[in-house]
Amino acid sequence: MYQTDPPRPPKEFLPTMYDLPSEDLEEPGLPDEYHLLQPQLLRETFSPINYPEDRVFVASDLNLYYDVRHPLWYKRPDWFAVVGVPRLYEQQELRLSYVTWQEGVNPFVVVELLSPGTEKEDLGQTLRDANQPPTKWEVYERILRVPYYVVFDRYTNYLRAFQLQGSSYIELELPQSRIWINDIQLGLGLWQGVYQGSDRQWLRWYDALGNWIGTPQERERKQLEKQKCRTERLTEQLRALGIEPDFGDDQE
Repeated sequence: MYQTDPPRPPKEFLPTMYDLPSEDLEEPGLPDEYHLLQPQLLRETFSPINYPEDRVFVASDLNLYYDVRHPLWYKRPDWFAVVGVPRLYEQQELRLSYVTWQEGVNPFVVVELLSPGTEKEDLGQTLRDANQPPTKWEVYERILRVPYYVVFDRYTNYLRAFQLQGSSYIELELPQSRIWINDIQLGLGLWQGVYQGSDRQWLRWYDALGNWIGTPQERERKQLEKQKCRTERLTEQLRALGIEPDFGDDQE
């Protein structure tokens, strides 16, 4: 294909998000409940303080198109985050897929939840024929050069993390099964607790003080508890002055 002078915009001659969606009715298999809930918890607690909310995009089970020379090739990470990119496609629409040559920004962190059938590929332990698409490991490490790649085995609660150093991934030591990522001022670690009714170890983001970042529901409960404490203190102060407080029917 010949390029013009000046060069034509990629959207004029390369497939876009609309041409490369994620939905494939013939693709077998659907995520199990864990593969739905764990990415949801990661999404709810991923809040890098050095990026505004409208410049962060997170996705799970979404087609990630990575090679303009093979525009139909894609990977489907269990969860990934991109920072410094508009939350909405062209700042107006929810994405059908993530097409790297249209977005101009590659994922910053990818999380894969290991399964018996995908473990070897996720850990870069498989070989492929020369005419076959690259493995996930090869795509994340050599093509997209994703700075951080995290894998978690829910059956053994074994967390591993790899950081891109030079041209390859180096496995990081994880004290207390936690990894701190200074670029986004967030850490990722294993949290034992109840989420969506299930008590187990979950992957969850935490802040610079080591506090687990709350979900929207947790933040709402915490705010209600604060309001209740303020009301109780005010009630005690009024009664100490001989005044019986009347907060109306809402407080009954």
